[in-house]
Amino acid sequence: MNPAEINPAEINCAEACVDGCVLGEQCPNKEYQAQATKFIQETSLDDMLAIAEEALRKKMTAPPQWVYPEDL
Repeated sequence: MNPAEINPAEINCAEACVDGCVLGEQCPNKEYQAQATKFIQETSLDDMLAIAEEALRKKMTAPPQWVYPEDL
């Protein structure tokens, strides 16, 4: 499908763009692509691993959050 034929409002990027952006220049998330590229270029792999370890540690030490069926 040609990116010019796609309505950006009708696209679920989490599903449609798994193998790459299908919107091209119409992508509403262009600014985030630039931020991600900058982060990858400026952050060492060791720093990224430390960030991931800290996030995992916080998640593992957080109290459990219960979801009740009537709340859904």
